[in-house]
Amino acid sequence: MKKNKNIEESLSKDLIIVRGIPGSGKSNFAELLGTKAICCADDYHVHNGEYLWKAKAMGRAHEWCQRKCAKFMKRQVERIVVTNTNTTERELKIYYDLARNFGYKVFSVIIENRHDGINIHDVPVETLEKMRNRFTIKL
Repeated sequence: MKKNKNIEESLSKDLIIVRGIPGSGKSNFAELLGTKAICCADDYHVHNGEYLWKAKAMGRAHEWCQRKCAKFMKRQVERIVVTNTNTTERELKIYYDLARNFGYKVFSVIIENRHDGINIHDVPVETLEKMRNRFTIKL
């Protein structure tokens, strides 16, 4: 029986979406996975090593992150990690669509903040609470 090369290739490519609220350790977990192909909207806000977050740039930051992910996929990078809060299905959809289009298996990993991690980006408590309340999970 002849194997379908496209199916074999798609089974060897992974997109790992690391989800969680700020301070949960998404970036630290992503580094443990041992890939340089990490996409994070927060990186858009880093200039000369300093994190300069601006609310008005959030849309651009996420578009930049999505383009970075697509570029990795076009290059057929075997393991790509996305580390954004990804609290809703709407936020996840673009990555699932990209994965389907480029033949990637998707793993959604939720990072809990059981270690009392610190929110290094100074996200206000009320914003964190809104994120917790809208966080969707499919079991």
